[in-house]
Amino acid sequence: MSRREGLSMRIGELARRTGVAPRLLRYYEQQGLISAERADNGYRTYREADVAKVERVAGLIRAGLPTRLVRAILDLEALPCEELVATCSRDVAEKLARELAEIEGRIDCLSRSRDTIRGFLGQTRYAVLTEA
Repeated sequence: MSRREGLSMRIGELARRTGVAPRLLRYYEQQGLISAERADNGYRTYREADVAKVERVAGLIRAGLPTRLVRAILDLEALPCEELVATCSRDVAEKLARELAEIEGRIDCLSRSRDTIRGFLGQTRYAVLTEA
């Protein structure tokens, strides 16, 4: 596969397209969040689909999710629903429920912060900046 065809790219191009530093991409790989193939010369190569996956991973991490939860979410998204239901133990369900409660708490906190900032800016001459 050639880079020109957009079928594979090296780490620098993936970093440029996603805005994620190569060092962080290597960390994502170490954590099992993304994977790369190796070219004959040993360079990492990525597929076009990896662009969206890296953007998803980066977004989840920016939202405050730990990498262990990001990995669990990606694993859940990759399995067919029937398989998920059949393999979900009580222990896994309890862990996911705790994680869900933590996520909802973060969302609530972020929503309150957003509302505070929006309210403050709305009282200034820069209120137009919040109209997006």
